[in-house]
Amino acid sequence: MDLDDTHPALSDLAAHARKRVPHFIWEYLQSATGDESSARRSAEALDRITLVPRNLRKVSPDLGTTFLGQRFDLPFGIAPVGMSGSVWPGAEAMLARSAARNGAPFSLSTVAAMTPEAVGPHLGTGWFQLYAPGDPEIRRDMLKRARDAGFTGLILTVDVQTPSRRERQRRARLTNPMQFTPRILWQTAQAPFWALAIVQNGVPKLRTLEKYAGDTKAKGETTSHIGYMLRTAPDWEYLAAVRDEWDGPLMVKGVLSAEDAARATDLADAVWISNHGGRQFEAAPAPVDVLPAIRQAVGPDYPLIADGAVRSGTDILRLIAKGADYVMLGRAFHHGAASFGERGVDHVFHILREGLKADMGQLGISRPEEVRDHLG
Repeated sequence: MDLDDTHPALSDLAAHARKRVPHFIWEYLQSATGDESSARRSAEALDRITLVPRNLRKVSPDLGTTFLGQRFDLPFGIAPVGMSGSVWPGAEAMLARSAARNGAPFSLSTVAAMTPEAVGPHLGTGWFQLYAPGDPEIRRDMLKRARDAGFTGLILTVDVQTPSRRERQRRARLTNPMQFTPRILWQTAQAPFWALAIVQNGVPKLRTLEKYAGDTKAKGETTSHIGYMLRTAPDWEYLAAVRDEWDGPLMVKGVLSAEDAARATDLADAVWISNHGGRQFEAAPAPVDVLPAIRQAVGPDYPLIADGAVRSGTDILRLIAKGADYVMLGRAFHHGAASFGERGVDHVFHILREGLKADMGQLGISRPEEVRDHLG
Protein backbone atom coordinates (compact mmCIF):
# COMPACT_ATOMS: atom_id res chain seq x y z
CA MET A 1 0.00 0.00 0.00
CA ASP A 2 1.37 3.39 -1.04
CA LEU A 3 0.52 5.72 1.83
CA ASP A 4 1.08 8.72 -0.43
CA ASP A 5 -1.96 7.63 -2.43
CA THR A 6 -4.19 6.43 0.40
CA HIS A 7 -3.17 8.93 3.11
CA PRO A 8 -1.64 11.99 1.41
CA ALA A 9 -2.56 14.46 4.19
CA LEU A 10 -2.15 14.59 7.95
CA SER A 11 -5.94 14.68 8.22
CA ASP A 12 -6.08 11.24 6.55
CA LEU A 13 -3.80 9.81 9.23
CA ALA A 14 -5.90 11.42 11.96
CA ALA A 15 -9.06 9.86 10.55
CA HIS A 16 -7.41 6.44 10.33
CA ALA A 17 -5.95 6.70 13.83
CA ARG A 18 -9.36 7.48 15.28
CA LYS A 19 -10.61 4.11 13.99
CA ARG A 20 -7.71 2.18 15.51
CA VAL A 21 -7.62 3.50 19.09
CA PRO A 22 -10.29 3.26 21.78
CA HIS A 23 -12.57 6.24 22.25
CA PHE A 24 -11.06 7.15 25.63
CA ILE A 25 -7.57 7.28 24.11
CA TRP A 26 -8.75 9.47 21.23
CA GLU A 27 -10.37 11.86 23.68
CA TYR A 28 -7.17 12.02 25.72
CA LEU A 29 -5.06 12.91 22.69
CA GLN A 30 -7.43 15.36 21.05
CA SER A 31 -9.06 17.10 24.00
CA ALA A 32 -8.43 20.71 24.97
CA THR A 33 -9.81 22.60 27.96
CA GLY A 34 -13.10 24.45 28.41
CA ASP A 35 -15.05 24.80 25.18
CA GLU A 36 -11.79 24.13 23.29
CA SER A 37 -11.84 27.62 21.79
CA SER A 38 -8.11 28.01 22.46
CA ALA A 39 -7.34 25.02 20.25
CA ARG A 40 -9.68 26.24 17.51
CA ARG A 41 -8.20 29.72 17.73
CA SER A 42 -4.75 28.38 16.91
CA ALA A 43 -5.94 26.77 13.67
CA GLU A 44 -8.06 29.75 12.67
CA ALA A 45 -5.16 32.13 13.24
CA LEU A 46 -2.93 30.09 10.94
CA ASP A 47 -5.61 29.99 8.26
CA ARG A 48 -5.72 33.80 8.19
CA ILE A 49 -2.06 34.05 7.18
CA THR A 50 -1.45 34.29 3.45
CA LEU A 51 1.88 34.01 1.66
CA VAL A 52 2.60 35.73 -1.65
CA PRO A 53 4.21 33.58 -4.39
CA ARG A 54 7.04 35.00 -6.49
CA ASN A 55 7.42 33.46 -9.93
CA LEU A 56 10.05 33.41 -12.70
CA ARG A 57 12.65 32.18 -10.23
CA LYS A 58 14.77 29.04 -10.26
CA VAL A 59 14.97 27.61 -6.77
CA SER A 60 16.25 24.43 -5.18
CA PRO A 61 14.60 24.12 -1.76
CA ASP A 62 16.98 23.31 1.10
CA LEU A 63 15.18 22.41 4.34
CA GLY A 64 18.34 22.11 6.43
CA THR A 65 18.18 24.29 9.54
CA THR A 66 20.76 25.21 12.17
CA PHE A 67 19.13 25.60 15.57
CA LEU A 68 20.81 25.90 18.97
CA GLY A 69 24.15 25.27 17.34
CA GLN A 70 23.08 22.00 15.70
CA ARG A 71 22.31 21.25 12.07
CA PHE A 72 19.01 19.48 11.40
CA ASP A 73 17.71 18.18 8.08
CA LEU A 74 14.30 19.76 8.72
CA PRO A 75 12.90 22.93 10.32
CA PHE A 76 10.51 20.90 12.48
CA GLY A 77 10.59 18.09 15.02
CA ILE A 78 8.55 16.02 17.48
CA ALA A 79 7.10 17.80 20.52
CA PRO A 80 6.63 16.05 23.87
CA VAL A 81 3.27 14.38 24.47
CA GLY A 82 2.46 12.86 27.82
CA MET A 83 1.80 9.11 27.83
CA SER A 84 2.65 8.62 24.16
CA GLY A 85 2.66 4.92 24.89
CA SER A 86 -1.04 4.99 25.69
CA VAL A 87 -1.84 6.42 22.26
CA TRP A 88 0.07 3.52 20.76
CA PRO A 89 2.11 1.10 22.87
CA GLY A 90 5.84 1.56 22.30
CA ALA A 91 5.28 4.91 20.60
CA GLU A 92 8.16 6.68 22.36
CA ALA A 93 10.76 4.36 20.82
CA MET A 94 9.08 4.55 17.41
CA LEU A 95 9.06 8.33 17.49
CA ALA A 96 12.70 8.54 18.61
CA ARG A 97 13.90 6.20 15.86
CA SER A 98 11.92 7.97 13.17
CA ALA A 99 13.17 11.39 14.27
CA ALA A 100 16.75 10.10 14.13
CA ARG A 101 16.26 8.75 10.60
CA ASN A 102 14.72 12.00 9.43
CA GLY A 103 17.28 14.32 10.99
CA ALA A 104 14.97 15.98 13.52
CA PRO A 105 14.86 16.26 17.33
CA PHE A 106 12.60 14.07 19.43
CA SER A 107 11.21 15.29 22.77
CA LEU A 108 10.38 12.89 25.61
CA SER A 109 7.89 13.95 28.28
CA THR A 110 8.45 13.52 32.00
CA VAL A 111 5.11 11.71 31.99
CA ALA A 112 5.93 9.36 29.13
CA ALA A 113 5.27 5.63 29.25
CA MET A 114 8.97 4.88 28.69
CA THR A 115 11.92 6.05 30.76
CA PRO A 116 14.80 8.15 29.40
CA GLU A 117 17.01 5.10 29.91
CA ALA A 118 14.74 2.94 27.73
CA VAL A 119 14.45 5.55 24.98
CA GLY A 120 18.13 6.52 24.99
CA PRO A 121 19.37 3.75 22.65
CA HIS A 122 16.89 4.88 19.97
CA LEU A 123 17.85 8.56 20.00
CA GLY A 124 19.40 10.77 17.40
CA THR A 125 18.96 14.20 18.97
CA GLY A 126 16.90 13.97 22.15
CA TRP A 127 15.35 16.73 24.21
CA PHE A 128 13.92 15.91 27.65
CA GLN A 129 10.82 17.80 28.73
CA LEU A 130 10.69 18.53 32.45
CA TYR A 131 7.53 19.02 34.48
CA ALA A 132 8.99 20.83 37.47
CA PRO A 133 9.36 18.51 40.50
CA GLY A 134 8.93 20.33 43.78
CA ASP A 135 11.73 18.34 45.44
CA PRO A 136 15.11 19.64 44.22
CA GLU A 137 16.72 16.25 44.82
CA ILE A 138 14.19 14.58 42.52
CA ARG A 139 14.79 17.31 39.95
CA ARG A 140 18.53 16.83 40.01
CA ASP A 141 18.14 13.07 39.73
CA MET A 142 15.80 13.43 36.74
CA LEU A 143 18.25 15.74 34.99
CA LYS A 144 21.11 13.32 35.61
CA ARG A 145 19.08 10.41 34.27
CA ALA A 146 18.16 12.36 31.12
CA ARG A 147 21.76 13.46 30.57
CA ASP A 148 23.17 9.98 31.14
CA ALA A 149 20.59 8.52 28.73
CA GLY A 150 21.81 10.78 25.92
CA PHE A 151 19.37 13.68 25.99
CA THR A 152 21.28 16.84 25.09
CA GLY A 153 18.53 19.48 25.38
CA LEU A 154 16.15 20.29 28.24
CA ILE A 155 12.64 21.71 27.90
CA LEU A 156 11.21 23.28 31.06
CA THR A 157 7.43 23.48 30.68
CA VAL A 158 6.10 26.47 32.62
CA ASP A 159 2.41 26.67 31.65
CA VAL A 160 1.06 23.88 33.87
CA GLN A 161 0.64 25.93 37.02
CA THR A 162 -2.43 23.93 37.99
CA PRO A 163 -4.18 20.87 36.50
CA SER A 164 -6.63 21.92 33.81
CA ARG A 165 -10.20 20.69 33.42
CA ARG A 166 -10.41 18.80 30.14
CA GLU A 167 -14.10 18.03 29.90
CA ARG A 168 -13.90 15.59 26.99
CA GLN A 169 -11.23 13.60 28.77
CA ARG A 170 -13.33 13.47 31.93
CA ARG A 171 -16.41 12.26 30.05
CA ALA A 172 -14.29 9.50 28.51
CA ARG A 173 -13.46 8.30 32.08
CA LEU A 174 -9.74 7.90 31.42
CA THR A 175 -7.74 7.41 34.61
CA ASN A 176 -4.03 7.26 35.27
CA PRO A 177 -2.97 4.64 36.08
CA MET A 178 -5.32 3.14 33.51
CA GLN A 179 -8.20 1.18 35.03
CA PHE A 180 -10.01 -1.30 32.81
CA THR A 181 -13.58 -0.75 33.94
CA PRO A 182 -16.42 -2.43 32.00
CA ARG A 183 -16.85 0.80 30.01
CA ILE A 184 -13.14 0.98 29.15
CA LEU A 185 -13.03 -2.74 28.32
CA TRP A 186 -15.93 -2.33 25.91
CA GLN A 187 -14.19 0.54 24.13
CA THR A 188 -10.95 -1.46 24.05
CA ALA A 189 -12.76 -4.35 22.40
CA GLN A 190 -13.66 -2.01 19.53
CA ALA A 191 -9.93 -1.42 18.89
CA PRO A 192 -8.45 -4.93 18.58
CA PHE A 193 -5.08 -3.89 17.13
CA TRP A 194 -4.51 -1.42 19.99
CA ALA A 195 -5.60 -4.08 22.49
CA LEU A 196 -3.15 -6.59 21.02
CA ALA A 197 -0.36 -4.02 21.24
CA ILE A 198 -1.23 -3.47 24.91
CA VAL A 199 -1.01 -7.20 25.55
CA GLN A 200 2.41 -7.29 23.88
CA ASN A 201 3.82 -4.17 25.55
CA GLY A 202 1.98 -4.03 28.87
CA VAL A 203 -0.37 -1.42 30.32
CA PRO A 204 1.18 2.06 29.95
CA LYS A 205 2.45 3.61 33.18
CA LEU A 206 4.40 6.70 34.17
CA ARG A 207 7.66 4.78 34.14
CA THR A 208 10.00 7.72 34.73
CA LEU A 209 8.13 8.71 37.88
CA GLU A 210 7.81 5.25 39.40
CA LYS A 211 11.18 5.67 41.10
CA TYR A 212 9.83 8.63 43.06
CA ALA A 213 6.29 7.46 43.78
CA GLY A 214 6.87 5.72 47.10
CA ASP A 215 3.60 5.24 48.89
CA THR A 216 2.03 8.40 47.44
CA LYS A 217 -1.38 7.84 45.92
CA ALA A 218 -3.26 10.30 43.75
CA LYS A 219 -6.92 10.23 44.62
CA GLY A 220 -10.25 11.61 43.49
CA GLU A 221 -9.77 13.30 40.13
CA THR A 222 -10.01 11.29 36.92
CA THR A 223 -6.95 13.11 35.60
CA SER A 224 -4.88 12.73 38.76
CA HIS A 225 -1.62 10.78 38.77
CA ILE A 226 1.71 10.80 40.55
CA GLY A 227 2.96 13.45 38.11
CA TYR A 228 0.58 16.00 39.62
CA MET A 229 1.62 14.99 43.11
CA LEU A 230 5.30 15.61 42.31
CA ARG A 231 4.95 18.85 40.35
CA THR A 232 5.32 22.40 41.48
CA ALA A 233 4.59 25.66 39.67
CA PRO A 234 8.00 26.92 38.51
CA ASP A 235 8.95 30.57 38.99
CA TRP A 236 11.97 32.63 37.94
CA GLU A 237 14.00 31.34 40.85
CA TYR A 238 13.20 27.77 39.78
CA LEU A 239 14.28 28.54 36.22
CA ALA A 240 17.57 29.93 37.53
CA ALA A 241 18.14 26.74 39.54
CA VAL A 242 17.51 24.58 36.48
CA ARG A 243 19.89 26.74 34.49
CA ASP A 244 22.60 26.11 37.08
CA GLU A 245 21.98 22.36 36.98
CA TRP A 246 21.76 21.78 33.22
CA ASP A 247 24.83 22.37 31.06
CA GLY A 248 23.20 21.86 27.66
CA PRO A 249 20.64 23.86 25.66
CA LEU A 250 17.73 24.95 27.87
CA MET A 251 14.33 25.78 26.37
CA VAL A 252 11.41 27.37 28.23
CA LYS A 253 8.10 26.06 26.87
CA GLY A 254 4.66 27.59 27.28
CA VAL A 255 5.47 31.29 26.92
CA LEU A 256 2.85 33.59 25.38
CA SER A 257 3.91 36.95 26.87
CA ALA A 258 6.48 39.18 25.17
CA GLU A 259 7.57 40.47 28.58
CA ASP A 260 8.14 36.95 29.92
CA ALA A 261 9.99 35.95 26.76
CA ALA A 262 12.35 38.92 27.01
CA ARG A 263 13.09 38.15 30.65
CA ALA A 264 13.68 34.46 29.88
CA THR A 265 16.48 35.28 27.44
CA ASP A 266 18.80 35.91 30.40
CA LEU A 267 18.52 32.28 31.52
CA ALA A 268 17.29 30.14 28.62
CA ASP A 269 18.83 29.36 25.25
CA ALA A 270 15.45 29.37 23.49
CA VAL A 271 11.83 30.28 24.21
CA TRP A 272 9.06 27.96 23.04
CA ILE A 273 5.83 29.79 22.21
CA SER A 274 2.93 27.45 22.94
CA ASN A 275 -0.56 27.35 24.42
CA HIS A 276 -0.12 23.64 25.24
CA GLY A 277 -2.37 22.59 22.37
CA GLY A 278 -5.25 24.46 24.00
CA ARG A 279 -5.12 22.01 26.93
CA GLN A 280 -4.41 24.42 29.79
CA PHE A 281 -6.23 27.75 29.45
CA GLU A 282 -9.34 28.39 27.37
CA ALA A 283 -8.69 32.11 26.87
CA ALA A 284 -5.06 31.72 25.75
CA PRO A 285 -4.14 33.40 22.46
CA ALA A 286 -2.95 31.50 19.40
CA PRO A 287 0.85 31.13 19.43
CA VAL A 288 1.15 32.54 15.92
CA ASP A 289 -0.72 35.69 16.97
CA VAL A 290 1.80 36.54 19.70
CA LEU A 291 4.87 35.51 17.72
CA PRO A 292 5.56 38.95 16.14
CA ALA A 293 5.50 40.77 19.49
CA ILE A 294 7.73 38.14 21.09
CA ARG A 295 10.16 38.31 18.18
CA GLN A 296 10.36 42.06 18.59
CA ALA A 297 10.90 41.71 22.34
CA VAL A 298 13.73 39.16 22.14
CA GLY A 299 15.48 40.56 19.08
CA PRO A 300 16.13 39.19 15.60
CA ASP A 301 18.68 36.53 16.49
CA TYR A 302 17.33 34.92 19.65
CA PRO A 303 16.10 31.32 19.03
CA LEU A 304 12.32 30.90 19.06
CA ILE A 305 10.34 27.66 18.79
CA ALA A 306 6.61 27.64 18.08
CA ASP A 307 3.81 25.08 17.86
CA GLY A 308 0.04 25.14 17.65
CA ALA A 309 -2.41 23.42 15.28
CA VAL A 310 0.13 22.62 12.55
CA ARG A 311 -1.60 20.56 9.87
CA SER A 312 0.73 20.90 6.88
CA GLY A 313 4.02 22.16 5.58
CA THR A 314 2.19 25.39 4.79
CA ASP A 315 1.44 25.89 8.49
CA ILE A 316 5.12 25.38 9.31
CA LEU A 317 6.01 28.14 6.86
CA ARG A 318 3.31 30.38 8.34
CA LEU A 319 4.87 30.09 11.81
CA ILE A 320 8.34 30.74 10.42
CA ALA A 321 7.02 33.74 8.48
CA LYS A 322 5.74 35.22 11.74
CA GLY A 323 9.06 34.83 13.53
CA ALA A 324 9.69 31.21 14.57
CA ASP A 325 13.09 29.64 13.95
CA TYR A 326 11.90 26.10 14.59
CA VAL A 327 8.48 24.39 14.66
CA MET A 328 7.32 21.40 16.69
CA LEU A 329 4.32 19.06 16.30
CA GLY A 330 2.87 16.55 18.74
CA ARG A 331 -0.52 15.15 17.81
CA ALA A 332 0.25 14.59 14.11
CA PHE A 333 3.13 12.22 14.82
CA HIS A 334 0.94 10.26 17.22
CA HIS A 335 -1.74 9.97 14.54
CA GLY A 336 0.93 8.43 12.34
CA ALA A 337 2.04 6.00 15.04
CA ALA A 338 -1.53 4.92 15.80
CA SER A 339 -2.29 4.47 12.09
CA PHE A 340 0.70 2.50 10.82
CA GLY A 341 3.24 2.26 13.62
CA GLU A 342 6.74 3.44 12.84
CA ARG A 343 5.96 3.55 9.13
CA GLY A 344 3.20 6.01 9.92
CA VAL A 345 5.58 8.28 11.84
CA ASP A 346 7.95 8.28 8.88
CA HIS A 347 4.99 9.14 6.65
CA VAL A 348 4.23 12.24 8.74
CA PHE A 349 7.78 13.40 8.11
CA HIS A 350 7.32 12.65 4.41
CA ILE A 351 4.05 14.60 4.13
CA LEU A 352 5.50 17.65 5.83
CA ARG A 353 8.82 17.51 3.99
CA GLU A 354 7.22 17.24 0.56
CA GLY A 355 4.65 19.91 1.43
CA LEU A 356 7.43 22.30 2.44
CA LYS A 357 9.32 21.67 -0.80
CA ALA A 358 6.22 22.23 -2.92
CA ASP A 359 5.30 25.45 -1.12
CA MET A 360 8.83 26.80 -1.23
CA GLY A 361 8.87 26.20 -4.98
CA GLN A 362 5.62 28.12 -5.36
CA LEU A 363 6.93 30.96 -3.22
CA GLY A 364 10.23 31.09 -5.09
CA ILE A 365 12.41 30.57 -2.01
CA SER A 366 15.35 28.26 -1.35
CA ARG A 367 15.46 28.49 2.47
CA PRO A 368 12.53 28.32 4.95
CA GLU A 369 13.43 31.63 6.61
CA GLU A 370 13.07 33.45 3.29
CA VAL A 371 9.31 33.09 3.68
CA ARG A 372 9.36 36.14 5.98
CA ASP A 373 9.57 38.35 2.88
CA HIS A 374 6.40 36.79 1.47
CA LEU A 375 3.73 37.64 4.03
CA GLY A 376 0.49 38.67 2.34
